Amino acid sequence: MPTEFLELGPEAASATIVFAHGAGAPMDSPAMTAIADALAGQGLRVIRFEFSYMAARRTGGTRKPPPRAETLNSEYLAAIEALQLDGPLIIAGKSMGGRIASMIADELFEAGRIAGLLCVGYPFHPVGKPEKLRTEHLQHLQTPTLICQGTRDQFGSQNEVSEYELSSAIQMSWFEDGDHDLKPRKRVSGFTHTDHINYMGEAVSAWVEGLIG
Repeated sequence: MPTEFLELGPEAASATIVFAHGAGAPMDSPAMTAIADALAGQGLRVIRFEFSYMAARRTGGTRKPPPRAETLNSEYLAAIEALQLDGPLIIAGKSMGGRIASMIADELFEAGRIAGLLCVGYPFHPVGKPEKLRTEHLQHLQTPTLICQGTRDQFGSQNEVSEYELSSAIQMSWFEDGDHDLKPRKRVSGFTHTDHINYMGEAVSAWVEGLIG
């Protein structure tokens, strides 16, 4: 069960976003910090946490690889229980964290406990293995969902995702020439990473406003 949280943004925010990290980087990595800063900058409350395998790396123990994503569902649910949050709640994650959130979203949405699901860089398939899709549960997802994805993401590019059968509850927000961290090549796209991160914050804020009114 998570024992530490990082919180940004006003407590009186219109919504709270509980945000899980990806497979290889902790909750305070540069990518996670940039995302949290952008969301908090839009007046949203952001609470990050770590799964136990990642937290254990901080104690100097063996660097264990992440377990199978679905085995972490209970840890995400435990984080929500530990926080005891009031008001509109969005569950979210970067890469693997978003995949885990997507697997528990409908259970929480049907119970009236969350308003939506946010994924930044969803891992639609492993790198180099486009045939191994992680989309079956996304075909029937009922939870209002926003996925922020770079058009050249190696875990699912715009060309690839356009061919997938996804639920109508899922809204895609594409970032031109962005990679898995939404980072573009400026000479190709004309955008900087900061541009995309800031736009991501704006897109999420507008989406949340549309969810909760």
